[in-house]
Amino acid sequence: MPNGVGAHADAHGHGHAHHPALQHHFETLEQQHEASTLGMWVFLVTEVMFFGGLLMAYLLYRVWYPEAWSEGSLELDILLGGFNTVVLIGSSLTMALAVRSAQTGMHKATVRWLILTIILGLTFLVVKAFEYEHKWALNHIPGPNFQFEGPHARQVEIFLSLYFGLTGLHALHMVVGVSILGVITWMAHKKRFSPEWSTPVELSGLYWHFVDIVWIFLFPLLYLVDRAGQGGG
Repeated sequence: MPNGVGAHADAHGHGHAHHPALQHHFETLEQQHEASTLGMWVFLVTEVMFFGGLLMAYLLYRVWYPEAWSEGSLELDILLGGFNTVVLIGSSLTMALAVRSAQTGMHKATVRWLILTIILGLTFLVVKAFEYEHKWALNHIPGPNFQFEGPHARQVEIFLSLYFGLTGLHALHMVVGVSILGVITWMAHKKRFSPEWSTPVELSGLYWHFVDIVWIFLFPLLYLVDRAGQGGG
C-alpha cells in the first residue's frame, strides 16, 4: 500500500523537478502560463470597456458639434502628438525584443531592451507634460478659468475635457506600465527568467502593447479632426 501511494504521488508530479516559479495550485509551468495569459486578456477586455465609455462620449459629441471638434483639434500640437506616436511605436518594438530575449535566455539583452522601453515611456510622459503645461498657460484647462475665443467656446471646452480625460487616463496607464517594467527589469537583472519561464515579461508586454494601441486610436481621433479640410498643421 505505501508503495502504491508513492507511485500515485510520483504520477502527479512529485517525481519531477519543481521549478521555483511554479505555484502550488498549478501542475506545470505550461498550465500556469496559459492561466496567466488568459487572466491578462480578461483584464485587457475590462480596460477596453473602461476606455470605451469615454470614446463613446467623444463620438457622440463629435456628431453633435463637428465645428467645435475641428476648432478644438486645431488647438492641439500635432508635432508633439506625432512625435509621441513614433516614440510609442518604437517602445512596442523594444518591448517585443525584450520578450524575445527573455524567451531565449538572453539576460543582458532582456535588461537592455526593458530599460530602453522604460526610457521611451518616460519620454512620452515628459512630452505629454509639456503639452499640458502649454494648455495651462493658454487657460485651456476646462473649468471656471477656461478661456477660448470663438463662437463654439463651450463646445470646445467639452472637446478639451474629453481630451484631458482620455489622454490623462492613458498617461496613468503609462505610469503603471513604466512602474511594472521597472520591477520586471530588476527581476531580469537578477536572472529570474529563463526559456522555461518568462511569463511576467510576456504579460507585461501584452499590457504595454495594449497601452500603445490605445494611443494609436487616440492620436487621429484627437489630433487629426478635419485638419486636411481646414489646412491646419
